[in-house]
Amino acid sequence: MSASHSANNAAVAPYYYVPADSAHPVRAAVSLFLVMLGAALWINSYQTGFWIFLVGILSLFFVLFHWFGDAIGESEGGINSQRVDHSYRWSMAWFIFSEIMFFAAFFGSLWYTREVTTPWLSNLDHQTLLWPHFTGTWPNFGPAGTITPFESVGPFWLPTINTALLLTSGLTLTIAHHALRASHRGKAIFWMILTVALGFSFVACQAYEYHHAYTELHLRFDSGAFGSLFYMLTGFHGFHVILGATMLTVITLRLIKGHFTADHHFGFEGAAWYWHFVDVVWLGLYLFVYWF
Repeated sequence: MSASHSANNAAVAPYYYVPADSAHPVRAAVSLFLVMLGAALWINSYQTGFWIFLVGILSLFFVLFHWFGDAIGESEGGINSQRVDHSYRWSMAWFIFSEIMFFAAFFGSLWYTREVTTPWLSNLDHQTLLWPHFTGTWPNFGPAGTITPFESVGPFWLPTINTALLLTSGLTLTIAHHALRASHRGKAIFWMILTVALGFSFVACQAYEYHHAYTELHLRFDSGAFGSLFYMLTGFHGFHVILGATMLTVITLRLIKGHFTADHHFGFEGAAWYWHFVDVVWLGLYLFVYWF
């Protein structure tokens, strides 16, 4: 069904509706259980763990593909009223808020480890009782001789290039949004394709940075508090970039198929909100992980 037809139907859609019974939640729960079971077995050196994990991941992708497909069908079928649209907006807003709290925990860990525990453990009392020769520098190498020496990652040049890529992608996404609101579908598609390309370019640069850090700088996950926090913060952010770029890819394909109109395009807006959130988190990482 065309986007214009769905927009017209949305104006006369019921105030609210109750979706039909669905097996998607049950299938998603089973898939996630297989993912966690497989991961637990895998990290404990059980050979079957990897295959259970793989089956769980593939099953989850299958469920999400059909689940989101049903949601898209509801939107294009004109079922979503203004009330449903508001519900989606609040849901996306609270989801992004939960993501803010998620990253706030890791930023808080970085601050607390650097500004509180490191100086505290380096004072004379703790050096005598706990860890002799522990220094309060950041990044630190833990008690003497317990952590393999490593180098930290500076802001030049890959992190700075990645910052430029993400900031530019936020600009191109905004241009695409304005083009869609002006009913210039062709321009919106062009700028969305460029946005997706910039997003995946960021992922490629970060993968190269990880290889460089691991093999040449000897910065690994077990490189003390700095190594753990570096990979947790940048790794989870990279995962969110992959999710966001995938979301924007789906939105671009929907644009090409004729979905969305100037007045009816929350799917586009929700993905854009998420992408701008990812941009802001990266600015925090760029400053507090690479510069400070």
